[in-house]
Amino acid sequence: MSSSSDFQQDRHSFSGSPQKWTDFELPGDTLYYRFTSDMSNTEWGYKFTVTAGHLGRFQTGFEILKQMLSEERVIPHLPLARIWEWQVGVACRQTGHQRLKAIHLLLKIVQCSSQGDCDLTLLKPLWQLFTHMENNSCHDSAKPGILLPLHRALAELFFVTENRVTELGSLQEYLLALNTEDHLHRCTAQ
Repeated sequence: MSSSSDFQQDRHSFSGSPQKWTDFELPGDTLYYRFTSDMSNTEWGYKFTVTAGHLGRFQTGFEILKQMLSEERVIPHLPLARIWEWQVGVACRQTGHQRLKAIHLLLKIVQCSSQGDCDLTLLKPLWQLFTHMENNSCHDSAKPGILLPLHRALAELFFVTENRVTELGSLQEYLLALNTEDHLHRCTAQ
């Protein structure tokens, strides 16, 4: 099986008992396969199931949502509040590149949402992660001025979000909701 007719791209070959077969993914919308029998058995052959775009796969969901958020005519028809809530949860649970992609989508949602579409206070766990990274970068004098991709992505998200709540006139409520009481006491003491 392959994603190209010459069987050179994304090639997967199987033979023998069904236990030797494994699930795999092919990019694109076309599957090419070749079945060859050596006539050593009198079995009927093999059976396989093809499923398009596995529901729940991160990359598939990311690409679909990114495309939908890029279409201005589609945005008014999207349940942005629910997508926002779900996407904040995804950004909190994921790590690495998947977390970066989730934050990228959050940034797009903030930029295209209207007043009241998104509960920005849901960003509290990401704000805590960001402030932790900020505190660590201040103490790390070995690499001054170098930010990790996650740190940069969170900085951009919170910069845009802060501008958004300032436009809406709710900056104070937003900042109070993101910070813990202990953090506010420390800031006041400083």
